[in-house]
Amino acid sequence: MIDIKFIEEFPEIVRKNILRRNSHGDVDLVLEGYTKFKKTKSDLDKYRRQRNEISKKFVNTDKGTKETLLEKMKSIKEEITLLEERLRIENDFFLSEMKKIPNLTAESVPEGKTDEENIPLEYYGKPTHKNFLLKNHVELGIDLDLLDFDTGTKISGKKFPFIKGKLVRLERALVDMALDMAEKNGFKVMTTPELAKNEIIESSGFNPRGPETQIYSIDNSDLSLIGTSEITLGGYYTDTCFQKEKLPIKLAAITNCYRTEAGSSGKKSLGLYRVHQFKKVELYVISTIEQSENIHESLLRMEIEFYKSLEIPFRVMNMCAGDLGAPAYKKYDLEAWMPFLIDEGGYGEITSTSNCTDFQSRRLNIKYEDQGERKFVHTLNGTAIATTRVILAIMENFQNKDGTISIPKELQKYTGFSLID
Repeated sequence: MIDIKFIEEFPEIVRKNILRRNSHGDVDLVLEGYTKFKKTKSDLDKYRRQRNEISKKFVNTDKGTKETLLEKMKSIKEEITLLEERLRIENDFFLSEMKKIPNLTAESVPEGKTDEENIPLEYYGKPTHKNFLLKNHVELGIDLDLLDFDTGTKISGKKFPFIKGKLVRLERALVDMALDMAEKNGFKVMTTPELAKNEIIESSGFNPRGPETQIYSIDNSDLSLIGTSEITLGGYYTDTCFQKEKLPIKLAAITNCYRTEAGSSGKKSLGLYRVHQFKKVELYVISTIEQSENIHESLLRMEIEFYKSLEIPFRVMNMCAGDLGAPAYKKYDLEAWMPFLIDEGGYGEITSTSNCTDFQSRRLNIKYEDQGERKFVHTLNGTAIATTRVILAIMENFQNKDGTISIPKELQKYTGFSLID
């Protein structure tokens, strides 16, 4: 969340930012809730001080005085109990309204409310056109016995496919290639739990409950399945204070990710494009305030070089204000050319990278010390690879007239083969 002091000092800036991002936060409710919370906390602190003062007076006092003090203590304890409950309610209300306030937005983020208003910045490679009728990845997967959606639906429900044969090796190769890229760029590789406490999920800017959530929650538990290891990587450093010279911290994690994909429909729900479970290598950086902008650009260049090496045609998108998630101050997407989407522009998202500034670190309480002053770190994230969509892009762009699929040259040393047939 953003700094409440900033909201108090610059409420109009925050209101305009909410409108710009097509969000639904209410600055007035936040300020009203915070004012009540501060008043109740002040009253509670006053009574607690009185209680402590009375406790000190019990020493060396006569019986009559002690009885009078006990009566006062009883009255104060009752008041403290009432105020503690009121403070809890007011704090819950204040935090619930604060969670609706999105991060501030970089000036370089374009105006716009939907993904149709995102701005293309760069194009790499040319859209795939061949002298034969292209098949989509589902047709290819069935023809080559690589994908089984029907049995997945029977066992787990829709959007839980079985991936088979050389496609499994391809997935593993993509993960290994992404991990190598991360390590070469100074990232410490990890695996993380794939369940997280809802408190950590919320602190990271994600909503584990409600009709619009993308999170699978666990019944009778405060745990949920992660939709990205950004959640667990940030949670790893909860309540940590770094020395400035130790930053940036660079982490990369491989995990399965789980998303409900609630409300997904249309052509972009076909096959592997939207699934409930997929493997992902996530890049995560903890930085100083001054470092984050340059680090964000470096994450983008890493992603660009990685996908150039895979020879997949793609473009870089500067995401408009209305298409940013709540934690993101600025975000880039890489969109690959996917022939099955040609009627919808031909491009589909394969990676993203976001600068979340101090939006996550305030809730997670991650700070660094700079010349005696403690400041909240900036957090950044980027997808090295989300396997299913990249597999999709390789299948469709590298298909051959005879129905086989070639493997990009750089990837062949990881797969051990050059052709899926």
